[in-house]
Amino acid sequence: MSEEKRCGNLIIISGPSGAGKSAIVEYAMRTLPDMQFSVSYTTRAPRGGERDGVEYFFTDRTEFESLIAAGEFLEWAEVHGNYYGSSRGFIDGILRQGNDVILDIDVQGARSVKNVRPDTVAVFVMPPSFEILRERLQRRRLDEADVIERRLKIAREEIRQFTEYDYLIINDDLENAERELVSIIVSARCRTNVRRSATASILKLFGNSD
Repeated sequence: MSEEKRCGNLIIISGPSGAGKSAIVEYAMRTLPDMQFSVSYTTRAPRGGERDGVEYFFTDRTEFESLIAAGEFLEWAEVHGNYYGSSRGFIDGILRQGNDVILDIDVQGARSVKNVRPDTVAVFVMPPSFEILRERLQRRRLDEADVIERRLKIAREEIRQFTEYDYLIINDDLENAERELVSIIVSARCRTNVRRSATASILKLFGNSD
């Protein structure tokens, strides 16, 4: 095989809050080498045990808007009154190292990224039912009742956009959903356009004959 280092894949994960994205992504990160999670910027306050620079880069609106003006974000949006954005430099630095980047963003953000980078692999995670999604949100104990209802209302709209994605995972069984995401990432690494540069040394061994 060629010693030339591959460029990593950008992988989008979207789905309603409570669909199980975090658990599925964590499994993929533990299972596969050369994987890194994209740490997004946000103006919202940390929740639970979230740490700055790990789950998110926490910042204020003034700094975030300065980053927008400087073109630092691959995508950004205002959700529930707070800004969220994905750092272009952070992501591209990881991809150049040959690592895949997993980006957990909403439907609006996914659409923006796919418009500018159509080779991005987009995966939608869907809950098996509305009632199960409600139960999961309540069981997390992270949000007040009114916030949960708002998330459920948004979920009704989000799930209708799944056809914009390359792959769909229905998370009715966590272990199966985890295996499906790993399979998707492995298949993305085997795409012809991804491995084209790595075949250069192999082709030389066959000479120039047709």
